[in-house]
Amino acid sequence: MSKSIVHDVAANSDALRFGLEGVKGEIVGCHPLEALRETARRDLEQKKRLVTDLTYGSAFNLRMDLDKQILSRFQRPPGTLASSMLGFEALTGDLEDFAFEDYLNVPQDSETLRMPEMHHGMEVRLGLSKGPVCPSFI
Repeated sequence: MSKSIVHDVAANSDALRFGLEGVKGEIVGCHPLEALRETARRDLEQKKRLVTDLTYGSAFNLRMDLDKQILSRFQRPPGTLASSMLGFEALTGDLEDFAFEDYLNVPQDSETLRMPEMHHGMEVRLGLSKGPVCPSFI
């Protein structure tokens, strides 16, 4: 099984809007510590699932999976108000995690923030256009 790098050279790419594309980002994997953290998180989730299965029965885990699917799909259209995903974070326990974006600058408070275009954002979400929903900084 040979490994090959798929790189679409003839794709319509707007370098001024989305930045330059590079092959390095597609080749380089994640940091080993990041992979270790992810496996530890996955193992903890499996243990919690086993405990709830033994305590409350399998229907409880099925109900939680259904709630996760419903809450993970809820999003506002691209625009001035960002989706907070508060219900999903409360269900998964991510509210207790304190990440760097909680104490560093919030991008929405930046002076150089450009408001997203709703039309382009919906095109990206529906797969009609490529690139990020909004280039956030000038």
